Amino acid sequence: MENLTLDEIRLQLAPAIADAAIFDGWTEEALMASADSLGVDRDVARIAFPGGAIDMIAAWIGFVDQRMAEECPEERMAALPIRERIRTLVQFRLDAVLGREEAIRRALAIQAMPQNVARSVKFGWHSADAMWRLAGDRATDYNYYTKRTILAGIYAATLAVFIEDESEGKVETRDFLDRRIAGVMKFEKVKAQWLKPRDHFSPVRFLGRLRYPAR
Repeated sequence: MENLTLDEIRLQLAPAIADAAIFDGWTEEALMASADSLGVDRDVARIAFPGGAIDMIAAWIGFVDQRMAEECPEERMAALPIRERIRTLVQFRLDAVLGREEAIRRALAIQAMPQNVARSVKFGWHSADAMWRLAGDRATDYNYYTKRTILAGIYAATLAVFIEDESEGKVETRDFLDRRIAGVMKFEKVKAQWLKPRDHFSPVRFLGRLRYPAR
């Protein structure tokens, strides 16, 4: 741990802090317990998380983002239909935090605090962007923003269901996620049809032809 940067120390500590947060919340007690378990100097751990709880939560989200990128690289996702790519990526994130529902519940409460809302929105946007990039999305027009906004909403809603889901194998969460993705895919299909160029009737063109008939 001596030669690690602060960013690397944050990622090393993040999952241990999340485990401790199940019982101690996102507190200094959780941070110190994690530091002790991994042999990190307590003062260094404090320096790594100057913002307290919200910095710890950010590190945990960053850790999951990193794991997702390692386990679900773009070349692997490319073999799947787009709908399955998104479902797989969201499901990976849920599986990565399975068993830490209480830590998530406490994290969401902290993120909902007025002073943390703006930063928390960025968390959701960044994770949605990471998922779309792994899914091979290269949009640069308005679709870039709509896709990420919609996916961030799907992920947030699914996470809320996940932390309360007591069904076997989290089947209720899986069904919820499938329904949300199916709804988005249907919307995208309708939108594509709507935006497809057509030979619409043009009053201006019609009047022009009356004035200057084709020869």
